[in-house]
Amino acid sequence: MLITNVSQLKTLLEKKNIFLSVEELNEIEEVTKKYPMRMSEYYFSLIKEKNDPIWNQCVPKIEEIEIESGEEDPLHEENQIPFLTHRYPDRCLLLISNTCGMYCRFCTRKRKVGEIKKNPTKKAIEKAIEYIKEHKEIRDVILSGGDPLLLSVETLERILIDLRKIDHIEVIRIGTRAPCTMPERVTDKLCETLKKYNRNPMLYINVHFEHPDEITPKSKAACEKLLDAGIPLGNQSVVLKGVNSNSETFKELNRKLLSIGVKPYYLYQPDLVKGTKHFIGPVKEGIKIIKGLRGHTSGMAVPHFVIDAPGGGGKIPLLPNYAKIQKSGKVKMKNYEGKSFEYSLD
Repeated sequence: MLITNVSQLKTLLEKKNIFLSVEELNEIEEVTKKYPMRMSEYYFSLIKEKNDPIWNQCVPKIEEIEIESGEEDPLHEENQIPFLTHRYPDRCLLLISNTCGMYCRFCTRKRKVGEIKKNPTKKAIEKAIEYIKEHKEIRDVILSGGDPLLLSVETLERILIDLRKIDHIEVIRIGTRAPCTMPERVTDKLCETLKKYNRNPMLYINVHFEHPDEITPKSKAACEKLLDAGIPLGNQSVVLKGVNSNSETFKELNRKLLSIGVKPYYLYQPDLVKGTKHFIGPVKEGIKIIKGLRGHTSGMAVPHFVIDAPGGGGKIPLLPNYAKIQKSGKVKMKNYEGKSFEYSLD
C-alpha cells in the first residue's frame, strides 16, 4: 500500500499511538497541494516516533511552503533536450521517470517529482537517446528520475536495449532509492533482467540511504539480490538537519552499508532547492563529518563530500585542511589526530 493522503497517514499513525492535532494535519494537507506526499507502507513502518530521522524524510512539514528561499531548479537541469542534462564532457543524466516509492521531502527535483504531466514520455526518452547516439563523446549514461526501478521491467528493459545499441556507451548507471524505501520492488524478475544486460556496457547502481535505521533485513535482502546479479552498488547520502548531520550517525550508516556490500560514494551538501531550507545546515557540518570519519573508520567507509555548484557548475569536492605547501617546497600535513608532519617534495 502507498500512503498518499492525510486520511491514510492519520489512520496509520494512530495505530502507532502517534496523534497529530487538527492544525498539524491541515498543515500536511496544505503542503501536499504543492508537493505530493507518497511513502510505502514498508518505509512508514520504520518510523519510531514523531520527528525522528525517518519521519523527517517522508512526512510533509509546513516549512516546505512557508520558507520562500531557494530555486525550483538550482542546478539548471532543464535545457533544450527535455529530460536530458549533458553537463560533463563524457557523461549525461537521463531522467526516465518522475515517480518514486517515496517522495523525499528534501528532493532536488521537488518541482517535477509526482507531477503526472511532467512524467517523461516514450517519445521524449527516444529523442534523448537519439541525442546520446549523435554525441559520440558520451560514454557514461546515468538513468535517474524519479526512480528508474519504479518503471515496469519491460519499459526499463526497452531503454537498456536502446542504450546498448550505441557503440560509444561504456557505462550505464542507475540511481534508485527503491532498496531503501520500497525493497519489495527489487524482484527476481527485475534482477534477472538487469543481469541480462549487465555487460557491454557495464551496469552500476547507486542507492540512497540516509540513516542507519534504514538498513533492515528487507533492505539488505534487496541489495543482496542486486549484488547477486553482478551489479556493483554505491551509496549517495545528503547531510540533512534532523536526520543525520553528525559524524557518529554516518559512521554507523557507512559501516552498515559496507556490511551489506554497498560502498559509500558521495556525501552531498543539500542543493538550494525551494521547499527544503529547513534541511540545510552550514557547509562546515559536512567537513566536520568527513573529519569524524577519516582515520576513525575504514577508508572504504569515507565518501567524497561534494557540493553541486548552483547554476549547473558541477560537483566540487570539499576536504578538511589536512595539508599545505610551504614556501620551502615542503608539505606540512596533519593526520586525523591533529599531529603535524612534514614531507619533502624534492
